Amino acid sequence: MFGFLKKKIAKDKVIVLGIDGVPCSLLNRFINEGLMPNLADLVKKGTLTPMTASIPEVSSTSWSTFMTGVNPGRHGIYGFTELQKGTYKWRFPNFNDIKSDTLWDIAGKYKKKSIVLNVPSTYPARELNGILTAGFVAIDLKKATYPESAYEYLKNIGYRLDVDTKKAQESSAALAQDIDETFVIRKNAILHFLDNHEWDLFIGVITETDRLHHYLWIALEDESHPQHRFFLDFYKKLDAFIGEMYSRAGDDIPFIIVSDHGFTTIKKEVYLNAYLREKGYLRFKKENPESFEDMHEESKVFALDPARFYIHLKGKYPHGNVDVKEYDGLRQKLKDELLSLIVDGEKVIKTVMFKEELYKGNLYDDAPDLIALPYEGYDLKGSINKTQVAGKGHLTGGHTRGNAVFFINRKINREDINIMDVGPTIMSLLGINENSFDGKCLVDN
Repeated sequence: MFGFLKKKIAKDKVIVLGIDGVPCSLLNRFINEGLMPNLADLVKKGTLTPMTASIPEVSSTSWSTFMTGVNPGRHGIYGFTELQKGTYKWRFPNFNDIKSDTLWDIAGKYKKKSIVLNVPSTYPARELNGILTAGFVAIDLKKATYPESAYEYLKNIGYRLDVDTKKAQESSAALAQDIDETFVIRKNAILHFLDNHEWDLFIGVITETDRLHHYLWIALEDESHPQHRFFLDFYKKLDAFIGEMYSRAGDDIPFIIVSDHGFTTIKKEVYLNAYLREKGYLRFKKENPESFEDMHEESKVFALDPARFYIHLKGKYPHGNVDVKEYDGLRQKLKDELLSLIVDGEKVIKTVMFKEELYKGNLYDDAPDLIALPYEGYDLKGSINKTQVAGKGHLTGGHTRGNAVFFINRKINREDINIMDVGPTIMSLLGINENSFDGKCLVDN
């Protein structure tokens, strides 16, 4: 079966399966417990290893780094939200804000066809040599899809751009059902395009894992939770899907599995702007601010999700009041204080880094001035309307920078794998010699 596919697949083809928010340790656990036999068989042939995500460890930044092979200082995506230049208004960066070539842009220059399905931060879709359907945050299926023929197919099968997470307000059962239904439609679409269209580079991403983890991570360890069995069964279905994809390709085609970050249990949410208000760095003109347009001009620092701190510099912001000569001292003072932040008797912040330690490139000036990384279990938030520094939200699982997934059906011996390395690895496997990446190739061709 599927012999016809193997005949049309020649040299220099690559398949990438993205599994959003899956920690490598969880896959290893499920392999050891016999829950994922297909993946277990693949690991015997290849390499499964932890990978480090971008900073900040959010999907918009990490997937943008994956698809470009460069750091945020070059591709320009530092989070899901930014402030419009010269204003205090929120904006939501989209695909048009990514300033570096994507892997499929580069592949297209070499006359190679790409199929790209459900990669986050690719909305609105734009023309390529192949097919693209955007992942979250996508709003309209037609605008999310190129070309028109692909849109017609997806519309006809009732394709879903994302899980309806509002179902969580109804019940965990309603959310679980929606996760399952969305996954079935997603995998069927991926298999359809894999089987029925020509491609050199094939990328399909499953985002239902991320939704499962955010809302139902608690169900993983609690056997009494009503969705405990669903959680395990979902991974059995994911394993079956991995096996199904692999059977269509065979051992000769490089098969890569990646996630954009790891996951862990949330013990507490920490509201950074509440902390900044408490320490006197941030003021608002009204008790219940609606946006940073309500920020007082005497404010010195503000924060955006997740754990991005911006110094309110003169000349950079309309009402900025921090002089450039104060900049270094203010950053160091804030760093020292953040590293001393205590919640429930525990330190919250593990590491604080300055922008120059993390980023380089022509978009460096847009980078946050400081980035904080928490100890495991603490979820750092940029909410502006919280009055307490710490609290508990409705999410049970949160991101980790470490413990993301990298798998390839080849034996490799590499340490310190970063998500920036995936792009140049894919290009090398496609037979494309590009020197524009920040990451390193992980395979010897």
